[in-house]
Amino acid sequence: MSTAAGMAPRFSAMSGPCKICFKAAKWLPVLFIVSVVVWSYYAYVIQLNLFTVESIIEKSFYLLLYHFLLVLFLWAYWQTIFTDIGRVPKQFRLPPAELDRYESAETDEARRAVLEGFTQKQNLPVYNRTMTGDIRYCEKCVQIKPDRCHHCSVCGECVLKLDHHCPWVNNCVAFTNYKFFILFLGYALLYCLFIAATTLQYFIKFWKNQLEVPAKFHILFVFFVSIMFAISLVSLFGYHIFLVVKNRSTLESFRAPIFQLRNTWVQDKDGFSLGAFNNFIEVFGDNRSLWFLPLASRKHQNFSSVGNNENKYLGDGVSYPVRGQPPPPSATTTTTTPVQSYGSTQTRLYRDMCVCLGDGVTYPQRCVDEDTDDLLGSRQRWAEDEENELTAGYINNHAHETNSSCSSLAGRRVELATNRVVAEKGTRAPSEEPQSVV
Repeated sequence: MSTAAGMAPRFSAMSGPCKICFKAAKWLPVLFIVSVVVWSYYAYVIQLNLFTVESIIEKSFYLLLYHFLLVLFLWAYWQTIFTDIGRVPKQFRLPPAELDRYESAETDEARRAVLEGFTQKQNLPVYNRTMTGDIRYCEKCVQIKPDRCHHCSVCGECVLKLDHHCPWVNNCVAFTNYKFFILFLGYALLYCLFIAATTLQYFIKFWKNQLEVPAKFHILFVFFVSIMFAISLVSLFGYHIFLVVKNRSTLESFRAPIFQLRNTWVQDKDGFSLGAFNNFIEVFGDNRSLWFLPLASRKHQNFSSVGNNENKYLGDGVSYPVRGQPPPPSATTTTTTPVQSYGSTQTRLYRDMCVCLGDGVTYPQRCVDEDTDDLLGSRQRWAEDEENELTAGYINNHAHETNSSCSSLAGRRVELATNRVVAEKGTRAPSEEPQSVV
């Protein structure tokens, strides 16, 4: 296999007319949404407000608020569709020499050693692993997958923090446009609820045969369509709000990421959770004035190279703060630095003296050591030496106290018995001799 061919992504792509037809077909759901919005504009603005609503104040209020929601809705929709997906930096792609070594390896152990060596050589911030503990590697893109990165079969490449591929936006919902997608769902829901609420009274008039205007069927249909879309949007929007609060993606909610715990690998759905507020910040950015606008609200959003984001607790698309992971070295250079333990906003002095207090997100745990049993194989047990020592000390002290009490009681009984014998001898007759005991 040639070097040039080895560097190229290996997903199969259609060519010619089939490729053009496939690309055109992917825009059909978007065209459907746009058509519904255009028709709703005609039905609401022209037929309802211009021809049906008689009050000028009511008409002005409806038109002003409607256009405000419409602009935010379409703006967020545009950003979700046309924001470029986050692509994996070139540092994660295997160079030709490493790729040849990986492909020529005959065993899984040899291939694992190649990936481990390349990861350490490039100093790649990779914490997630496969079910077998291997580094996640994409055979189609011939590159190591960063944390939370997955391969999209529709786009044909690996995408940073892939949530899902949405046909309604003809794009991957991922790290670069997840905020826009959330805003799109929220403003679309408000748009539908506003139309349903303002057309309800005219629907009631239509039901009572009191609406005698030519546009009554447009008003009737726009009411039902808005209700239908609102019902579907409220569940989808609520689900993604839950994912934001938990710092999960849709893929991670179905298949939890795998992290290393001591010398084993465990699945943890909340491995990236930093607390509700910090999870929100990770998606909506650190610029509060732009939180609810479809604009990039990260002051440092550039993932062209690994680890170039100054605020490591926002995530840069490639690496993310992991619960239980120690903070960056720059965050622990002084004892007065605010706690970088994700969920806390307080300042802790003498960090080294307070490691056993917990910070609200991470807590000290009893150590896990490994033990080998000839019959059962490798297993784990909780190390309880200190607890056993305390228990043994308590038992020894209790036994000592018990022995002391018993000795005192036995001595008292001997003393009483002696006194009794002496008293009996004092009262015995002089002629009476003691009998011998055979």
